[in-house]
Amino acid sequence: MSSEDGVWIGPARAADVDRVADLWVELARGQRGYGSELLGMGNRTAIRESFGRAAVTGELLLARVSEDVVGFVSFAFDRGGFERGRRRGSVMNLYVVPERRGEGIGSRLLDAAERALAESGAATITLEAMAANDRARAFYRDRGYAPHRVTYIKESPTPKASGASGTSGTSEASPAADDGEGDGEDDNGDGEDDNGDGEGEDDDATGCVGGA
Repeated sequence: MSSEDGVWIGPARAADVDRVADLWVELARGQRGYGSELLGMGNRTAIRESFGRAAVTGELLLARVSEDVVGFVSFAFDRGGFERGRRRGSVMNLYVVPERRGEGIGSRLLDAAERALAESGAATITLEAMAANDRARAFYRDRGYAPHRVTYIKESPTPKASGASGTSGTSEASPAADDGEGDGEDDNGDGEDDNGDGEGEDDDATGCVGGA
C-alpha cells in the first residue's frame, strides 16, 4: 500500500500469520501490566485463527522492513448484529515492536486501517484502550477519538461457606454483568467481544483492548 523510510505498510499474507500471532502474544503480555486478564500463549491458537481469517478478508495490515514484520493492525467492519444509526468499524489490535517505536509506524498503521474502514462504508470507528494506559489514551485523543462507553469491573464477592447464617447450604450468586456493557449488547453489536489486546508505550504502540 505504501512505503516510507524503508517501512512498507500493506496487507498480510498467509505466511505472515504465525509471526503476527507471536507479536500478539508479546502485546498481550505487555497489557497485563495495565490490568488486562487476557493470557498471551493461552490464546495464541485462537488469535492465529482469527488473524488467518483477517488476512483473507484484507483486515490485517503489516508494517515491514524488508521481510521483517515490525508492527501490525487488525480491524473489522461491523457486518451484523444490532441495527445502528450509522455503520461503523472497529480497530481491534495495534502494535509496533519496541525497537521501532517513535518512528510514526503506529500512526501509519492506524491511518491505513481508518482508510480501509472508511472505504468499506464505516461512518464511525471504535477502538478500546486499558484505562490505566495513559499514553495510549492520550494518543487516541490526539487522533480525534473520544470516550464513548465505559466498562466497569470489580472482584466477585467471596461466597459464604455452606451452612452459614442466612443460607441453606448454597450461596446466591449476584447477577453477572454482560461484559461490562450494562445494556445487553456488546460494543460491536454482534453479541460477542471480538477485540484482541493492544499495547501502548508511546504513539507507536497504542492500546485497543477488549475482553481484557
